Amino acid sequence: MAGNSFGQLFRITTFGESHGTAIGVILDGCPAGLNIDLDFIQAELDKRKPGQSKITTQRKESDTVQILSGIFEGKSTGTPIAMLIPNEDQRSKDYGHNVDVYRPSHADYVYDAKYGIRDHRGGGRSSARETAVRVAAGAIAKLLLKVYNIDIFAHVTAVGKINAPNIELNNIDELLKIREENIVRCADPATANEMIEFIDSVRKDGDTVGGKVSCIVKGCPAGLGEPVFDKLHADLGKAMLSINAVHGFEYGSGFEGTELRGSEHNDIPLPKSADVNQFKTVTNHAGGILGGISNGMDITFKVGFKPVATIMHNQPTINAAGELAEIKGKGRHDPCVVPRAVVIVEAMAALVIADHLLRDKTVKL
Repeated sequence: MAGNSFGQLFRITTFGESHGTAIGVILDGCPAGLNIDLDFIQAELDKRKPGQSKITTQRKESDTVQILSGIFEGKSTGTPIAMLIPNEDQRSKDYGHNVDVYRPSHADYVYDAKYGIRDHRGGGRSSARETAVRVAAGAIAKLLLKVYNIDIFAHVTAVGKINAPNIELNNIDELLKIREENIVRCADPATANEMIEFIDSVRKDGDTVGGKVSCIVKGCPAGLGEPVFDKLHADLGKAMLSINAVHGFEYGSGFEGTELRGSEHNDIPLPKSADVNQFKTVTNHAGGILGGISNGMDITFKVGFKPVATIMHNQPTINAAGELAEIKGKGRHDPCVVPRAVVIVEAMAALVIADHLLRDKTVKL
C-alpha cells in the first residue's frame, strides 16, 4: 500500500499533484441515504482555499468541487463518492530554479531517495494542495456526524509566541461566527488582531512563522475507538500528523499533564442525576478518551504547525549531485499556515470520528 488511503470503513483515497490537472478523492463507505449539502461542502473548501487574505498565499484557486459519482437526487447512494477539484492557477515556472536543487526542510531530497524521481513543481504529491480534497471528504463526514449530533470546532490558539487565552467552548455556533470574522481564525478577537499584525510583519520580512490549532469534538458518544493499536487518540494523532507542516499532536492535558501528580490529574466521575444522565467527570485531563476509547466527555486536542519551509530569502543548500548550491526564495506561499489549516484539522477529525462511529456498529448487538 502506497499510503494514499485513510480509514477503514469510512475510507478515503486521494490523488493528484499541486501542479497537475486536478486533485481528487474517492470516499468509500459512506452510508446510503445521507443528505449531501453541496453548498456546505463548498463553504468548507472556501475556508481552506488560497488567496483569502493578505496573510495567506496569493495563489488564486476557486477550489470548485465537482461530484462525479455516489450522489443521486441530493443523497448518498452507498457507492463510492468521487470528487474532483481542478487546478486553475499553477505557475510551474516559479519552480524552474530548483529542478536539481533541494529546498531546505522540504520533501525534495527524501522523494528522490525513495522514488528516484520527484515533481519539482511545488513538491508534487507532497504539497499541501492535496489537503483540499481531504476537506471535501471531511465535509461529508461532518454531515454524517450531524445526524448523531456530533460537532467539531477548531481555531487558532497560537501564532509564534502569541497565545490566545482559554475560552469557553460551549456555544459552537457563536464561536464559529467569531472565528470567521477575522482572517486568522482565532476565536478570541483581541488576540486575533495581534496575530494578524505579527503574521503580516513576518510576511513583509520575507519570512514565515508557525502556530497551533486547538480542536474540540462535542457530543461524541462513549465507546468509540479500539483498545490496543487503533486507539481513538492514536488514530487522531495519525490523522493530524499526516497534515503537511504538522510537527506536534497532544490530547487532553498533553505535555502539561506530565508535570502533575496522579492525585491532580485523575478525572473524578460524577454520579448520574436528572441533570447529568451520562458519564461526566469533574475535570477532563483525559481529553474525552480513556484506554483509547471515547468516554462521552468532550474530546480535546492541539496540533502544532512548523513555519512554512519556503521563505523569500536565498538559502544555502545542495543539489542532486550533493554539491553546495543556493536556493532562491520565489513563488507564492503562506507566511503562516494555521489560518487555512483550521478546517483541515476539523476535516481529519471528522473522518476519524465517522470511521470509528461506523466501526463501533459492528462490535455489539
